[in-house]
Amino acid sequence: MPLTGPRLPARSGTARQLVVFLHGYGADGNDLIGIGQQWQDYLPDTAFAAPHAPQPCTMGAGRQWFALTMRDHAERWNGVQAAGPGVDEFLDAELARHGLDDSQLALVGFSQGSMLALHVGLRRKRAPAAVIAYSGTLEGVEHLKETLVRPPLLLVHGDQDEVVPVEALFDAANGFGAAGIPAQWHLSHGIGHGIDQQGLTHGLLFLAEAFKVRIG
Repeated sequence: MPLTGPRLPARSGTARQLVVFLHGYGADGNDLIGIGQQWQDYLPDTAFAAPHAPQPCTMGAGRQWFALTMRDHAERWNGVQAAGPGVDEFLDAELARHGLDDSQLALVGFSQGSMLALHVGLRRKRAPAAVIAYSGTLEGVEHLKETLVRPPLLLVHGDQDEVVPVEALFDAANGFGAAGIPAQWHLSHGIGHGIDQQGLTHGLLFLAEAFKVRIG
């Protein structure tokens, strides 16, 4: 069944870019679409979409992209591989709906959604304009050299994250570096498993640069 979720049309009336949010475990698309509402003033030609993950959580409420215990790398690698095609299908449909292509697409993930954003973003047929991963992990580091596209990457993490330890940011940055894939990163001091205003500002500026949009 195709993914669906909340959408925001471009404030200008004409979408020249598309940002797709991928939410975390136990949430749904409504959890992140509010970021799009904050960014609309600065990215008026950007449409936003936040699909709901396809599965109900196996533990607790909300949705999941795949079952997750966080204790098993193989589980997470198999999970992003299984969930990836559904996200690709959604991206293809949204881009077609707006008459856009991957060069005008950005993926923004949080936690489990970040795992998926990084996985899918590096494996599209054409590189997206940007991928932003908040509080996530890089899965399948040993497979990075098999990827064909190199979108601009931004990793953002709280240094007090109690769910996904901050070491995940440095592991990802080192993995990308070893594979020759440039990645920027930002550490939010005093922040747990969430996104602070500074992290949102870094994300917005990163998108503006990727979309070649002047802010201010």
